[in-house]
Amino acid sequence: MKVMVIVKATANSEAGIMPSETLLTEMGKYNEELVKAGIMLAGDGLHPSSKGKRVHFSGDSRTVIDGPFAETKELIAGFWLWQVKSLDEAVEWARRCPSPMPGEESVLEIRQVFEMDDFGEHATPEIREHSERLQAQIDAQTRK
Repeated sequence: MKVMVIVKATANSEAGIMPSETLLTEMGKYNEELVKAGIMLAGDGLHPSSKGKRVHFSGDSRTVIDGPFAETKELIAGFWLWQVKSLDEAVEWARRCPSPMPGEESVLEIRQVFEMDDFGEHATPEIREHSERLQAQIDAQTRK
């Protein structure tokens, strides 16, 4: 199963305060453990929402909203994409993570990623084939 582990933003991450060398080193070691265990598929930190944009959909209308965005506790400061055997395994790995926001309360949210089988009968053979073809293209592009 794939899960996304979401690092929730804090006042400091939204203010653009960069992590210390110590935290970067600790996270590097943690990421190395994840890679060696075959868990980590991807992961990155995100710039503050003040550098972001949102696209709001309403019917056929699209409205672009510039950051920063309110409600820091609902924002994302970073993420990992992991391949794990179960949600419990993801929790075990998350518990081993260095505190992503030292000096502040930190939250990691773990969410299962949908896979084609989760869509049941709605994932027709044509839709599955299309999805597999797109994934093959993505894989080829990332190998370049």
